[in-house]
Amino acid sequence: MQEPARRLVVGRLRKPHGLKGEVAVLPLTDHPEAVLEQGRQVWLLDLAGAVVAGPLEIARSRKFHREWLLGFRGRESRRAVEPFAGTLLAQPEEELAPPQEGEVYLHELEGFAVQSAEGRPLGLVTGWYQVPGGLMLEVQGPKREFLLPFRKQLVTAVERERRVLVVELPEGLTELG
Repeated sequence: MQEPARRLVVGRLRKPHGLKGEVAVLPLTDHPEAVLEQGRQVWLLDLAGAVVAGPLEIARSRKFHREWLLGFRGRESRRAVEPFAGTLLAQPEEELAPPQEGEVYLHELEGFAVQSAEGRPLGLVTGWYQVPGGLMLEVQGPKREFLLPFRKQLVTAVERERRVLVVELPEGLTELG
């Protein structure tokens, strides 16, 4: 039996916009112009990850302030898209561009080893949190867990194939509890 395609969330549908079936979408990707382009097929997921609708074809797409406005083929009225408010927009992983050198999908971070630039093991990523200041990684260290801000100043290299994050930490960060 073939495993279903893994769908990755690329945006959050906020609310209908206007009367012609467009919805405001907050992109959750670095390249919304490619992911939200006309002709792409998308699925809508609820917060539990269950498919609510799809596949839907993007018929119209345009940038609007910090968001994007999307219209779906066959959904040309406000009433047709109102039930989609608050859902998540997803696409099959194999249809998305793979991460660039030094990048990683968020869902892949759990299980990455964290090591110093000298190769000394510091812990294992066991979770991550999106906080107002950015992404925070939960790392199980040799003595206790610690939170590691996912910033270029601290995470100097991402070795996706080896599943390793190379870090340069301020003195004492792993000792804080």
